[in-house]
Amino acid sequence: MPVDASSLIPPALDQLREHPEVVSDEVPRLLERLAEVPDPRDPRGVRHALVAVLALSVCAVLAGATSVLAVSEWIADAPPHVLQRLGIRLDPLFPKRLRPAETAVRRLLARIDGDALDRAVGRWLADRRPKATGLRGLAVDGKSLRGAARAKGRKIHLLAALEHTTGLVLAQLDVGEKTNEITCFQPLLDTVAGLAGTVVTSDAMHTQREHADYLLSRNAHYIVIVKGNQKKLRRQLKFLPWKDIPLQGRTRGIGHGRAEIRRIKAATVNSLLFPGAREAVQIKRRRTDRKTGKTTVKTVYAVTSLTAEQATAAQLAELVRDHWKIEALHHVRDTTFAEDASQLRTGNAPRAMATWRNLAIGALRTAGVKNIAAGLRRNARDPRRPLALLGLG
Repeated sequence: MPVDASSLIPPALDQLREHPEVVSDEVPRLLERLAEVPDPRDPRGVRHALVAVLALSVCAVLAGATSVLAVSEWIADAPPHVLQRLGIRLDPLFPKRLRPAETAVRRLLARIDGDALDRAVGRWLADRRPKATGLRGLAVDGKSLRGAARAKGRKIHLLAALEHTTGLVLAQLDVGEKTNEITCFQPLLDTVAGLAGTVVTSDAMHTQREHADYLLSRNAHYIVIVKGNQKKLRRQLKFLPWKDIPLQGRTRGIGHGRAEIRRIKAATVNSLLFPGAREAVQIKRRRTDRKTGKTTVKTVYAVTSLTAEQATAAQLAELVRDHWKIEALHHVRDTTFAEDASQLRTGNAPRAMATWRNLAIGALRTAGVKNIAAGLRRNARDPRRPLALLGLG
């Protein structure tokens, strides 16, 4: 049944939610968080409120839009009651609502403060996390936007912090070049509130003494992989008496066309050459290619600030394995949202679109959606569904 243009979204909209969002009234809603982002435009001649354009953009991405053009097309097709709900004003001369054109959306995203937008989105997602039970892992890793570079735009490399259990991106920072990841590690985590007690995981690039000191100063923990960039530490780990240490866990898994067996040992060592390190970890990965039958064995060493009383060997192995959930996020952004194929290169627009993808994936995961592509297709069939998922209904 058609809805009158001046009516609010019907109360039945809440029934569209398969997993209703339960949030305290004291927790800022999405529009309130987006209002924290400064408006880069000259106030003279502004036709559309900043929050309204940003909300329309993220709703479009949540409906499957992969480009600014697709975002503008979704806005052009949005029914009047959706525009009203998001704050689009009526034209003073004609009885219809003024829709932002593609050029207006593109210019705004190009000039938006990327850091402020990521902080607003990260805080909104953080507010919707379930209460922590047990160890909470946070993965830090970077991703380059290859399409922007192919279009002869500046190189954009985004460093992000993703929560293991929920898959939510709590922080993101544009570091420009991959080599800048190390210097941006602390500024990234500075934007994450409540880091105390969290176990931060990262690849070997971030096995840095300064990073460890920083995490300990915030009462957080770490578990880091040790490779050639920490030669003395790796040598120390390699020559520990592992043969005398009993096996403490073994897991099996199948994925990516291979079968894998992981064996883990952990030992308390007080003289490790790394700040705050309490345990040394050895993980042996035995991988068999299911197609060729070829088997490889690799030994990985790690250190952690967690004690044996705070985490079992099995929990340490899970934290190391779950770090790569951030790669799953990158895979979804590339395959489902065609991020690497996008040659958008103007200003901060590529980063803003990546932020909207993080928000869309987070909103779907918070709602219990397992298949992101299917969730986007479902949202595309009804323009009210993105609003419901974002708590804007």
